[in-house]
Amino acid sequence: MQWEAEGVLSVELRRPDGDELPSYEPGAHVDLRLPNGLVRSYSLAGDPANRDRYVVGVGLDAASRGGSSFVHGKLRVGDRIDVEPPLNHFPLVEDAEKVVLLAGGIGITPMLCMARRLTERGRPLTFHYAVRSRERAAFLDQLEAMGADLRLHVDAEAGGPFDIAAAVAGHPAGTHFYCCGPGPMMAAFEAAVAEVPDERVHVEYFTPKAIETEGADSAFTVRLARKGLTVEVPAGRSILGALADAGVIVPSSCEDGICGTCETRVLDGVPDHRDSVLTKAEQQSNRTMMVCVSRCKGSGLVLDI
Repeated sequence: MQWEAEGVLSVELRRPDGDELPSYEPGAHVDLRLPNGLVRSYSLAGDPANRDRYVVGVGLDAASRGGSSFVHGKLRVGDRIDVEPPLNHFPLVEDAEKVVLLAGGIGITPMLCMARRLTERGRPLTFHYAVRSRERAAFLDQLEAMGADLRLHVDAEAGGPFDIAAAVAGHPAGTHFYCCGPGPMMAAFEAAVAEVPDERVHVEYFTPKAIETEGADSAFTVRLARKGLTVEVPAGRSILGALADAGVIVPSSCEDGICGTCETRVLDGVPDHRDSVLTKAEQQSNRTMMVCVSRCKGSGLVLDI
């Protein structure tokens, strides 16, 4: 464990027996099953070539519900915690004509891994890193050592927030854009790339984005195809919660629609997608849904459970 910046702690995770850990690619995250009973997702910031360890960065959230506050206040070197295998809903397109990374605050963690891979392979890269104060610029030493095209924006020194629209403008047509940061930054990014094809826009939220729903949270039914069970989902209750009430446990972590742990295949029906993980195209396909926040546009769904 190491302090990386004000309010940011890096945690190195190793197997007790010293064996190799499952492999991962830049953009992946792991779920930590903390001793206080919470499950929290954290992006992998280390080098995927180092199979003996995972490194995550944890920012202390002032509104923590027990995840980051536990890691910062109670987790100690030598403690044992369960770690789920890596998942990746934020994959890096390594052969893109160019990649532009935009990170805000603790959103640096997945970007650090991406920048390392791209610089190692000599791929065109521009990295914008925005922080409120220089003391909050985590992993800055590692980024500077890479020799990447790093553009650090410090609000307190620049006299205002980072101009995302300007950072997005003027790049080649084949450029892929990646963004991870606080809510206002993500909203500004989504507006700035509105005309960029969806396949070249990649986002990872660590707080839920504002979702416009199509009506009240009415009740509906969910049929579990493999279990042969039908569950009523009342208004105001999530699918995840209704299934748990019926004794059916679906793996979950954030319960905010931002981590992807509870992604479930949809066999029939039209989901009302309210997650911050799936792309527009993935949502329109209706092949999967996040059962922690998404609901149903009709009277029922059939899920592959």
